[in-house]
Amino acid sequence: MRLEKKVILITGSYTGIGKAIAKACIKEGAYVALNGIRDDMGQSLAEELGSSHTHAVTLDITEEGAPEYLVKEAVKRFGKLDAVVNNAAMIVSSNIENTDLNFMRKMLAINTLAPFAIIQAALPHLKSANGCVLNIGSINSWSGEPNLLAYSISKGALMTLSRNLGDSLFRDYGIRVNQINPGWVLTENEKINQKQQGMNDDWYKELPDLFAPARRIFEPKEIASGAIYLLSDECGPVSGQVLELEQFPMIGRNLPKGWSGFLKK
Repeated sequence: MRLEKKVILITGSYTGIGKAIAKACIKEGAYVALNGIRDDMGQSLAEELGSSHTHAVTLDITEEGAPEYLVKEAVKRFGKLDAVVNNAAMIVSSNIENTDLNFMRKMLAINTLAPFAIIQAALPHLKSANGCVLNIGSINSWSGEPNLLAYSISKGALMTLSRNLGDSLFRDYGIRVNQINPGWVLTENEKINQKQQGMNDDWYKELPDLFAPARRIFEPKEIASGAIYLLSDECGPVSGQVLELEQFPMIGRNLPKGWSGFLKK
């Protein structure tokens, strides 16, 4: 088992990519502190994965004192903290014309500032464990779509945070910090979002190869596989790196007008 007896805090782990990472971590022998904002979902997942190896902490990560509380609960339940996975995120469409400062502040608070604060709160424990941090970004970190402006900015800032801390924390304390930038992932929420935008129930079964050469998009468990590698000791001294989990090149890929709305995390 690649994560045997490691204690891992995963934000936004009641659904989607975070849930898939939590399941994969448990399978590899880890203890997982789960987090989300719907307690019924958290308790149900904890029961599914096994109460002896999980602990659900339901709260909004942007609340005052939330980062410290999350870390405290993980250590209280399992005795230590080896890794943090910052997965929780807000994904909402916006562009230069409709993005006001209040909306931008909220986006940054969830997607950038909260991960920063959680790493800060976890730092003493990660130092003791020579632990690691994994931030879940997005392929939109690099520039993003016109209609994902605020989201793209927040994930770009997170990527800079990952690279910066991946150097400084590894040099000073042996703490590895990396990021995964997923492409378009078939999460529960993405299925709902696309249906709300007028797509058919089975929209993901017939995708043009223009932006999905495999004619399908990623499953959360495929992103989780990359996460396990970066969380485990087998990746050695890898730090300050960004793993792009996408199926086509980002540069030199020109989509025709009208297709940009499909490229989402």
